[in-house]
Amino acid sequence: MDRRAFSTQAFAAAAALAAGSLAGCRPPQTIAAAADADHANPMLQFIDELANGDATQRAMILPTTPRRIGMLVYPGMYPLDLLGPKTIFNDLLNTQVHLVAATTAPVRAGSGVTVTPDVTYDTCPTGLDVIFVPGGGDGTIAMMRDAATLRFLQKQVQTARWVTSVCTGSLVLGAAGLLQGYRATTHWVTYDVLRTLGATPVRERVVEDRNRLTSAGVTAGLDLALTLTARLAGENYAKAEQLNIEYDPDPPYKAGTPKGAGPRITNAMRRMYGGVVKGATDAAALAKPD
Repeated sequence: MDRRAFSTQAFAAAAALAAGSLAGCRPPQTIAAAADADHANPMLQFIDELANGDATQRAMILPTTPRRIGMLVYPGMYPLDLLGPKTIFNDLLNTQVHLVAATTAPVRAGSGVTVTPDVTYDTCPTGLDVIFVPGGGDGTIAMMRDAATLRFLQKQVQTARWVTSVCTGSLVLGAAGLLQGYRATTHWVTYDVLRTLGATPVRERVVEDRNRLTSAGVTAGLDLALTLTARLAGENYAKAEQLNIEYDPDPPYKAGTPKGAGPRITNAMRRMYGGVVKGATDAAALAKPD
């Protein structure tokens, strides 16, 4: 199947399930007997194979009620923080992914990428399965100080199933008072800022504490998205998605951590990001979440 056709078939399958016509609406013991009838639909076969006849797993993979994910968009965010996880979230079946900002005007992210939100803070639905915050540099610091953004997050967290972030996005959650008493992580260069925000910093690629799921910098967002996929749709589906995007990292250098990069490169990076770290530290000190 062409990867671009994946979501199209997924939504078609979800619509059929809602109408009561899929194998998932039959008792589990009859699924194998109905395989021939479903043979023409590779998506249904795919779902049944991953569920292995388990009705609960099948319902996780293909829920009858659409899942809803809200992903915050703001000027200066790192595009990969958003677009990597969004690629994975878009492959969740029967799932609506909303890009959320103060307005629906195009947002200039980092690296010259422009992202267009589809809902605003006022029109974004509540009761989301996931609220998600990407990271950035100066843009993140601005969001840590932005009262409207912090109020939006505080409101959404009251009804969201999962509260998530990538990279320095956790600092925005922290500025809203949403990580107090939680274990969390962030980009290594701003790691100590989390403590100022009431969180317990953890040096791990993905940190899960109750319904808070945070990841380290940038590319760790893929790990977070796959972890969340497993929580929402089951481990088999997460593994299938990892294979789908062929996520099998083997970088040319083992320099993705301060230890791997060594002191010379790490210290150079620390000095380069000194202004960002100071700005984040100052914003954290001023944060007075409810």
